[in-house]
Amino acid sequence: MTSVAGWAAASTPGAFPALPRAVAQSFYRRMRAVAPAAVGAIERDRGADPEQVFSDTACGRLVGSLDDAGLRALGMWTHHWCMRFYDDDTRVGRRLVREIAARAGLGWTADEVRWMLRESFSVGPAAADRFTLPRAAAAQLPPADRPPEAHWPEVEVPRQRRGRHAGG
Repeated sequence: MTSVAGWAAASTPGAFPALPRAVAQSFYRRMRAVAPAAVGAIERDRGADPEQVFSDTACGRLVGSLDDAGLRALGMWTHHWCMRFYDDDTRVGRRLVREIAARAGLGWTADEVRWMLRESFSVGPAAADRFTLPRAAAAQLPPADRPPEAHWPEVEVPRQRRGRHAGG
């Protein structure tokens, strides 16, 4: 199991500028707001059929109940959780990350993308899906705000669907 140290990952030197502490703390505050519902949904879906249509899962119902800001917070929390506790038990969380990554127009900010990228680089190659959400979120930023992709490993990004919460 691989672990990332949360705030340390957000503030360590690297390819991305350090985030101001207040910005990173606001991310953690928003993620804590969705965490209880996310944990519950993930726990309920662990024993479910992995082939079940996403919108019929507990995670799918949670996604369907959130606005774009809530989906961004859920995506960031799930990404953070998967990076901290990446092992075979993150199957449901990784599916949730892929589903959120496939949603266009969530309004990601450059700071949110940089935060996820710092976590992704900090965890190392053990977590194969570590760039799925940051890459999809970065693609939604205006070109001038996108982080340079020079050192990103190639990953398959879920094809983004059109429309608010399409396919959810």
